[in-house]
Amino acid sequence: MSEYSGLGIFAIFFAAAFTSNILLTLYLGMCSFIAVSKKVETAFGLGMAVIFVMTATSAINWIIHTYLLVPFGLEHFKYIVFIIVIAAFVQLVEMIIERTSEALYNALGIFLPLITVNCAILGVSLFMIIRSYTFTQSVAFGAGSGVGWLIAIIAMAGIRQKIEKNRIPKGLEGAGITLIIAGIMSMAFMGFTGMIGLN
Repeated sequence: MSEYSGLGIFAIFFAAAFTSNILLTLYLGMCSFIAVSKKVETAFGLGMAVIFVMTATSAINWIIHTYLLVPFGLEHFKYIVFIIVIAAFVQLVEMIIERTSEALYNALGIFLPLITVNCAILGVSLFMIIRSYTFTQSVAFGAGSGVGWLIAIIAMAGIRQKIEKNRIPKGLEGAGITLIIAGIMSMAFMGFTGMIGLN
């Protein structure tokens, strides 16, 4: 039994979304965060896809780890198995988005398949095992982490759209100003630390 096993589902969800935001306090999933945060609509679409994939894969990976890998002594295969599950779900999400919203599918472009290698999604599955979460705690952690990722990318997209027409020093244009904004946002989210923490 771990120190996290006594935490309620709401506490885990809130902490994953705010106080221990997977993106802004644990710095996982930064590549797609920086690349797709130019427009709010695109950021929202990718964020919703990430929530779905994180929640579903955390549930499935918990079941596979608990009832298949552990009983047969195959825990050392968890990285491979988790990545396969994540890749399969990303393919499912990609097909759903392509059939329901072609505009969003085209806007996300190459970054939609890149959810497969989003380290935040694999990180959620690994953290839930390390922290010995129950099934419901794992689902709450996955959903909360996804919501936290969505909040962070929408906030970044809103700020980037707002400063798009502003005069920014040449050396800070593009990735430079984006990383500075991400650092300031990270400090703001770390201000929640101490309320409910998962670190």
